[in-house]
Amino acid sequence: MKPGDERFMRRALRLARKGIGKTSPNPAVGAVIVKNGKVMASGWHRKAGLPHAEIEALRSAKGDVRGGTLFVTLEPCVHFGKTPPCVDAVIKAGIKRVVIGAKDPNPLVAGKGVRKLKRAGMEVDSGVLADDCRAINRPFEKFIATKTPYVTLKLASTLDGRIAIATGESRWITSEESRKAVHRLRSETDAVMVGVNTLLRDDPELTVRLVRGKDPLKIVLDSSFKTPLAAKAFKDPGRLVIFTGRGASAAKIKKARALGARVVVVPAKNNGLDIRRVLKELGKLEVSSLLVEGGGTLSASLVKAGLVDRFVFFISPKLIGADGRPSIGSLGLKKLSAAPVLKDVVVKRSGCDIVVEGMPVH
Repeated sequence: MKPGDERFMRRALRLARKGIGKTSPNPAVGAVIVKNGKVMASGWHRKAGLPHAEIEALRSAKGDVRGGTLFVTLEPCVHFGKTPPCVDAVIKAGIKRVVIGAKDPNPLVAGKGVRKLKRAGMEVDSGVLADDCRAINRPFEKFIATKTPYVTLKLASTLDGRIAIATGESRWITSEESRKAVHRLRSETDAVMVGVNTLLRDDPELTVRLVRGKDPLKIVLDSSFKTPLAAKAFKDPGRLVIFTGRGASAAKIKKARALGARVVVVPAKNNGLDIRRVLKELGKLEVSSLLVEGGGTLSASLVKAGLVDRFVFFISPKLIGADGRPSIGSLGLKKLSAAPVLKDVVVKRSGCDIVVEGMPVH
């Protein structure tokens, strides 16, 4: 690593983050071109189908970049997809050195980009701020490896872990700042999922309204298809996917599909739907990231099955008591040592609330 490498890679990372939630199923990538210590160009991948970060940077160059250094958060691609290989354009541009944050986990690339650059006579250094570069593309990494989405479980609760009072009232447990943060999470995610009980109780729109951003797909788990066709989720039926069981009303399924919604019938499991099958079906729809905003039952089923990749807890300084509804239902634990544990925990403030993020220890 040379002096300034981390500084310029951080700049590329800031650009890459602009693409989070917009590039799926592609990764978010940023690129910076430096020559004689001066930034000549920069760019980021804005949307799947549009030019990759390296091409954006090369096209925006103010001056001759020959002999310069390209800083890119992810290994340049070598395959034809919706766009041509980036490696070829980098070689043609006369770049002398390429500094890569993280290697691409996609088997179509995975080290091949580095090898081709080296064969062209370029100096290549990898692993600069690798952990940071990988962190912004965890959904992409999981999707490439498993063809299922990266699952974030969001919970908004009181200090004593309750999401509603006994009557079901839950608006609003957390602050306006936290609600905006949740809408930001939605805008950065391919799809948001709730269980039918949450839909019947709250009738959520499952859209992005409190911040600027794109609406995710709306996913409803409803084993017996209780979802009313007049529910707010049907306001944009083309973005609605309902997973239901084999015993659901065929007539209602037909009506929902006629309205424009997608209805997917999956097998039952543990008195509900087979959640693993649901995730596989979402993978077929190229959903690489999934935000779950369900209640205690859905949350518990995901935790017990070990299907949560990331937890985000919004904790309000309120108390409801034992008669309130728990944020996570029964996990059936027989001993404390079996309790799920989080790692890489980050704690921050959101208005008057506390936000705790972490990933499960497997």
